[in-house]
Amino acid sequence: MKKVIKIDLRMIDSFKNHPFRVEKDESLNELRNSIKENGLLNPLVVRRKENGRFEMISGHRRKLALELNGIHEADCYIEELNDDEATIYMVDSNIYRNKILPSEKAFVYKMKLEAIKHQGKKTLLHRVCRS
Repeated sequence: MKKVIKIDLRMIDSFKNHPFRVEKDESLNELRNSIKENGLLNPLVVRRKENGRFEMISGHRRKLALELNGIHEADCYIEELNDDEATIYMVDSNIYRNKILPSEKAFVYKMKLEAIKHQGKKTLLHRVCRS
């Protein structure tokens, strides 16, 4: 079972080249209110960086909602992931969101494909893209 730890939000950096926009819209407002009423139900997912900080893998919207509520730390899972694994995790945890622009979707599938190629994994997506 994964261990949840509290991390100061100021120690968490955004995912490098994070392709999804975090918009300050009604959905974020609803998330903010939910967190205010119920707390954070799903921990953020981060990985350690060499400089002692953390990189966000999943939870950019939740982090912003926490900050807007004046909360300065969050429950987090720390995953041990290389760059390619982190990219795949980030894409897979965001790709099924309700509002994703077609350009965002195309970009993240390209990111995921490149990460899979780096790992040498053969997948249906990989075979389709090579055809």
